[in-house]
Amino acid sequence: MKIYTKTGDKGTTSLIYGSRVAKNDVLVEAYGTCDEANSAIGLAISHLHNETFNEKEELERIFHEIQTMLFHVGAELATPPGKEVKWKLTEKDIDNLEKWIDHYDSQLEPLKNFVLPGGHPAGAGLHVARTIVRRAERAAISTGEHIRPNVLAYLNRLSDFLFVAARFINMRLQQTEQGLHS
Repeated sequence: MKIYTKTGDKGTTSLIYGSRVAKNDVLVEAYGTCDEANSAIGLAISHLHNETFNEKEELERIFHEIQTMLFHVGAELATPPGKEVKWKLTEKDIDNLEKWIDHYDSQLEPLKNFVLPGGHPAGAGLHVARTIVRRAERAAISTGEHIRPNVLAYLNRLSDFLFVAARFINMRLQQTEQGLHS
């Protein structure tokens, strides 16, 4: 398979089912932002390569699942209105995020104030990914009413999970959280 096709040289790209849209179309912005979030997660997790802590392998497995799910979210967002996507997010996918949020959050000190993003490069990277997911959520909302509620719920819950995972990793790697100074 060739990497370049030259079909986008004039500022358009194909959606699933082949319809062409401008590269700045709201659908392209939405699935492109999911791709950006996916890359940010991959970069953040790569910072754990030489680290050792309890639940590291489980977190890496979870993030592999999340990155796969983000491809599916992108597929839903790249499907034009009126067409069906082959694979869809389910309530179980959202429930999994909630289960993981509850599990990791239960091991953290309760929040007393806002936390400034930072800490270990993996934790800081997950904070960046969290903000990109929030942007993906806003972009998905901009695509219109044809976007299924599960897509929006998944993105919303994913940003919450990334926040908790960043805090958890920072805690496990003994990085002090910085709060706001008044």
